[in-house]
Amino acid sequence: MSSTRGGLSHSEAAARLGVSAKALKLYEQRGLITPDRTTKGWRVYGAAELARAAEIVSLRALGLSMARVARVIGGDAGALATALAAQEARLKAEAQKIADTIKRVQALRSDMARGRAPSHGEFGPLVDTRGRYAIAFDLPWPWGGERFELRDIKQLNYITGPLGSGKTRLAKRLAETLPDATYLGLDRSANASATEALLDEDPAFRARVDETLTWLIEHGARRTKALVTLVATLKAQERKIHVIEMVEQDLDQGAQEALIACLRLTKAERRPLFLMTRSSSILDLDAMEDDENIIFCPANHSQPICVAPSSTPADRAVVTTCLAPPNVRARTAGMIAARGV
Repeated sequence: MSSTRGGLSHSEAAARLGVSAKALKLYEQRGLITPDRTTKGWRVYGAAELARAAEIVSLRALGLSMARVARVIGGDAGALATALAAQEARLKAEAQKIADTIKRVQALRSDMARGRAPSHGEFGPLVDTRGRYAIAFDLPWPWGGERFELRDIKQLNYITGPLGSGKTRLAKRLAETLPDATYLGLDRSANASATEALLDEDPAFRARVDETLTWLIEHGARRTKALVTLVATLKAQERKIHVIEMVEQDLDQGAQEALIACLRLTKAERRPLFLMTRSSSILDLDAMEDDENIIFCPANHSQPICVAPSSTPADRAVVTTCLAPPNVRARTAGMIAARGV
């Protein structure tokens, strides 16, 4: 039974649609739905808005990004056909990768059945047919040295998991294995000193950094030493693949939200980026796009898994349990630094 005359409340609509209340707010922020309001300002979802929201949910379930959903909902006649064709091609490519992996496993098992144990070299480097990065390596402790493959590395890659899940060690191994990669740990002090010196010595570099900082401040960030250091580090080494430990460290909610928005807008201009995080402001599952991916480290130290925007609700729900808003993250930051997880 609805608690709001003439429609459903925000929480009721979310439950009816099978999505989170946060997802509905995101649809509203993107201008995709416009629920009515009561005299007290509470959202009310009538039949028309509920149907429109259901269409959005269905399109998202097909794996469409928010940008593509907006074009379809906006009446772009060809957008849906184009988006579905792209999604079909992506799914076929993933299916082919799975088929290729099965063949490799079968070949290795056949060799082993004949008494020939393959060496690690026979696993070979992973080659993506579209020229994207793909790597393989043995997982470090606390895993048991299992072989981990990361295919089709996206432009934005998030690394997350509960405390003690080994995500820091995984991030470091990624930085060691990826070509031209650099690791930015929790101790940013050395980077801060080097950054200040570089900003003083190079006016052109300072101008580039200030341009980005101005955009961030206009979109809700405060200029802090931590934010300047992070932006300058990314700008100073634009040709590198960056692996950043707890990217939200010392950044308030406004800065985190502005930063991830900026990184999304500019991701096509740089090499892949790996962001370790447990912040729901940095990793908003409902805002993920096609060229983003999550590497999730389970609590039981089973092999890390990849969670894409089109992953099952169950996989996404597991990731959500590891995320928290900035005010909660601030309370656990000291614990993370002490345990090195």
